[in-house]
Amino acid sequence: MNHYLHFVRVDENKCMGRMKCMRVCPTQAIRVRGGKAKIDDEKCIDCGECITSCPSGAIYPLTDPFGELTKFRHTVAVPSPALYAQFGQKITPAKILNGLKKLGFDDAYDLALSCGEVSFALLEYLRENSETKPLIINTCPTVVRLIQVKYPSLINHITPIDIPREIAAREVKQRKSKQYGLKEKEIGAFYITPCPAKMISIKQPAEKEKSYLDGAISISDIYGPLLSAMGNGDIEESDESIDKLCILGLGWAMAGGISRTLKLENSLTVSGLPEILKVFDDMERGSLQHIDFIEAYSCPQGCIGGSLTVENLYISYNKILRLIEELELKKIKRCPDVKEVRKKYSEGYFFKKHRLRPRPLKPLNDDLTKAIKKRKEIEKIYEKLPKIDCGACGSPTCEAFAEDVVKKERSLLDCVFMLPKKLRDLSKELSELLNKTKSINETRQNNNKSEAKDK
Repeated sequence: MNHYLHFVRVDENKCMGRMKCMRVCPTQAIRVRGGKAKIDDEKCIDCGECITSCPSGAIYPLTDPFGELTKFRHTVAVPSPALYAQFGQKITPAKILNGLKKLGFDDAYDLALSCGEVSFALLEYLRENSETKPLIINTCPTVVRLIQVKYPSLINHITPIDIPREIAAREVKQRKSKQYGLKEKEIGAFYITPCPAKMISIKQPAEKEKSYLDGAISISDIYGPLLSAMGNGDIEESDESIDKLCILGLGWAMAGGISRTLKLENSLTVSGLPEILKVFDDMERGSLQHIDFIEAYSCPQGCIGGSLTVENLYISYNKILRLIEELELKKIKRCPDVKEVRKKYSEGYFFKKHRLRPRPLKPLNDDLTKAIKKRKEIEKIYEKLPKIDCGACGSPTCEAFAEDVVKKERSLLDCVFMLPKKLRDLSKELSELLNKTKSINETRQNNNKSEAKDK
């Protein structure tokens, strides 16, 4: 695939070139040129770090509008379990699902059930694949794309089990198609997403041609209307019971939730891109082979910390944790039916049809000899630079700046530390030129005087 879709945009009218977005970007996809942030489509992984860091609010995500629902004869909302954590403790998941139907969806599907099924499928896969360590959960599209772009050697460590939202959308379409006598393409499944990366995984899946989901609506966009829809208080008491909730599925909303509910002893949870980079660097060095399973989320504390959420992430974390603890105290069945999951697993129901492939960056040159030459040029320029990564040049690091210079995207004089040196060199050259000119003039004058005397 040569073209990659992105849902992160820069409003140049708002952008003040403060460079904060450039500094937090984990793949160095942002440059500041002419006082405006520019995003390199090839390097961008849609993590949303730039959205949350921009002090001017100039970087924003593109989301699907509610008007997209009118394209389908039957619509189903498939909310991330993170949505359950955006409201007060008294607002149960059942009430939220009912609220979504009040907004105009024909139905709302509790994704926690599919998350629970995939949890058991993961257990089966972990038992069968003890040689590849550690295995990395693929629920976060940003982490998957990060590995594709920056750590292609780790691709085989990503679990091939499909993600719950895709499995849920597939099941919903098949079920509703039979129930209402509709074609699957007439049924619209919309994911309520906590981050822009999920939108990309729907519009341009990393491992298949088309997603079973038809669009994504951000939690921040739907929060206000949904809160109003739930304000009428006409939900029956029986509908508000949490007894039917899947305890395994709720864990998918927060970092460490999958390992906690599955009671995995030899697992590692990491959230936030700076920490993920450290862990993946260690993996490449082969120092984490004693770990069986890694939960990695680009957003702090997992999906509840996504850039498109509304509630404080620590309050959200506490709500999910309390829901899980309440279910544990009630000794609610962990769900779903283990025998049924194992049967589906053996039939290949949970597996992705296509393998994930690397998404390497373009080489410096298609000609290996020229690429090596350019790499040496970059190293030569880098040695001249101050190596303090100040970013004043509009590139995130001195090494990135050196590469930009070789690519003819920057001039060496764009480095504020190189300019004084250049001025000193020019002053020295000018002084030498003036001295040389003076010497030539003096020689000419002496020659003229000698010729005059001879005459």
